[in-house]
Amino acid sequence: MKAAHFTFSPSALECRDALSAIVQIGDTLWVANDESIHLERLSYQGSDADGNPLYAAHTRFALHDYLSLPVAADADDNEVDVEGLACHDGYLWVVGSHSLKRKKPQSDKSTEKGIERLVRIVPDPNRYLIARIPMSAVDSVPTLQAPGAQLPLHSKGNVLMEALHDDPHLKPFLKIPGKDNGFDVEGLAVIGKRLFLGLRGPVLRGWAVLLEIECVEDDNDPTVLTLARIGEEDRPYRKHFLQLDGLGIRDLCVQGEDLLILAGPTMSLDGPVRVYRWQGGAKPDAESLMPRAALEVAAEIPHGHGNDHAEGLCLFTQGNDPTALLVVYDNAAAGRKRGESGVWGDVFVLPSISSLLE
Repeated sequence: MKAAHFTFSPSALECRDALSAIVQIGDTLWVANDESIHLERLSYQGSDADGNPLYAAHTRFALHDYLSLPVAADADDNEVDVEGLACHDGYLWVVGSHSLKRKKPQSDKSTEKGIERLVRIVPDPNRYLIARIPMSAVDSVPTLQAPGAQLPLHSKGNVLMEALHDDPHLKPFLKIPGKDNGFDVEGLAVIGKRLFLGLRGPVLRGWAVLLEIECVEDDNDPTVLTLARIGEEDRPYRKHFLQLDGLGIRDLCVQGEDLLILAGPTMSLDGPVRVYRWQGGAKPDAESLMPRAALEVAAEIPHGHGNDHAEGLCLFTQGNDPTALLVVYDNAAAGRKRGESGVWGDVFVLPSISSLLE
């Protein structure tokens, strides 16, 4: 296992503690902090003192500059909870968690107040984001262009959430917070016109859920996306069920016709984290039920105790090295941090991946 070194600007040090998504675009890495309303771009700067690839020259992009979000940019509780990034055909795709959140007890309050807060379940309209933002190059460095396009956000979330209210598998979980095994999107992959949304929860008797959708540009407004009806019974989605040893999906990426799946505990627990390979998973011809025997464990990912929770995954190429996997972590452990503004992600060069390139 190797490492990649990220260095953020002093004004965005919180990024290194809560990385939730990552994608490599040329010599840049784009990452998201799930507690903000921004995307972060880091550019390759050579190697650090330990010989690891260094990504710095940090630039921040506010999503409000490219998309229409219902919660004002200056609101105290404003966040998108970005859980997936993917680049395809000149667009950067972004997905929010779509999850409800339960209030946390506060240590400086009474027991009574703490118990009362655990009752409160609140939606965050910004979390229902599914969007794409055009990309261009400035001095050979990829950047974002306005305006983006998105599924319209409204009181019920978006058109996908409306459709899921009648789904026999997922309907019961839409009113449950994500961290309680409720509905929670935590992975994104884009293949052609199709988007794959990996669900951290619910996990149904050990089976994780993957949603497949197709976003179509509105005929009258290029900033508006709609969903094509691609599923059974004219639904605007298809479902795939994967037996991932009882784990939920944390992120996704595509390699050729295969889908690589970062999986970890659905609840707020320390536990096993693995990367699974679904051969042919990038081009399923129908809804799927994939038993454990049909999935390869491509890597075992380390996890901490109360920290180092793997959240983001992308294919990673550096120089002449073979394609590898780059994993970033939420709640980064102290040993992963470097100096006042740096943090390490883990790089895995996997035989099963390298052999595909021969």
